[in-house]
This record gives sequence, C-alpha cells and structure tokens, in this order.
Amino acid sequence: MKKQIVRTLLMVATLGLVTSFAVSGCAQSRQRGGGRIEGTWEVQVSIINCQTGGVIRSFPSLTMFMQGGTVIDSTSGMPQQLKTPGQGVWAHTTDNNYAFRFKNFNFDAANNYTGYTIIRHEANLDVSGDSYTSSGTAETYAANGNLIMNGCSSTVATRFGL
Repeated sequence: MKKQIVRTLLMVATLGLVTSFAVSGCAQSRQRGGGRIEGTWEVQVSIINCQTGGVIRSFPSLTMFMQGGTVIDSTSGMPQQLKTPGQGVWAHTTDNNYAFRFKNFNFDAANNYTGYTIIRHEANLDVSGDSYTSSGTAETYAANGNLIMNGCSSTVATRFGL
C-alpha cells in the first residue's frame, strides 16, 4: 500500500513538472512572437509595382488571424459582389515573423465564376504586438487554373481592439 502511494505521488509530481515545462515553453514561445498575431487587424493594403516598388493604389482591409492557424480577410479593394472573402492559413516562422496565405474566388458583373486569387505574405510584428508590416504577392488564376496575373503588395496593420 505504501509503495502504491509513493508511486502515485511520483506520477503526480512528474505530471506537474511536465505540465509546468509545457506551459513555460508556450509562454516563452508567445513572448518571442508565436501566436501573438492572433486577433483582428485593420490593414492598409498598397498594391505596388513589382519592378519599381511604386505604389499603384491603396485601400483598407480587415484581417482576422485565429488560434490554430486560420485566417479570414475582407477587403475594400474590390467590390464584394466580385469576390468572396479570403480564407486561408498562417504560421509563426521565427521571432516576430509570420507567413500567411489566403484564397478568394472571383466573379464577373454577371455573377459568373471567373477564377481565384491567392495572396501570400510575410509579416513582421512589432515588439508591442500591436502593429505589423507585411509584403508579398498576389497570383490570379482563370477558372481553368491558368495563371493570368502576378502582382505585389505591402501592408501596414494595427490591432483592432476595444
């Protein structure tokens, strides 16, 4: 009976240490940037000339990074009747850096499906965790899957809060 109590206490102590290390590791990962991008962001998107870096046009968007690595993007850059919201994934890469990718479906004015666009960006979260900048590409595909256009963009974002 005494041995069983000792074994049980050892198991409880071991479980406590493992849990403590896991929680500590998660907290340290968040301090270094992992998961800190979660939330809703007000984003100013700039479509840029890939060769010169010159801004072609800018518009606001709203992007939500959710726990578990999913992302939803809504933009004012194109009328909503011509595209669906972007849906995709994100991942913490290193330190305060993140990668995200999302896809939306495109339609013409007669509501016919015309293809889709995939946005890929690399983001850098500032040390406060309340703003980020990103840059990346947009690839637009025809309904048959053929690439019809490449573009570049950059963003400046601030956390949307209460």
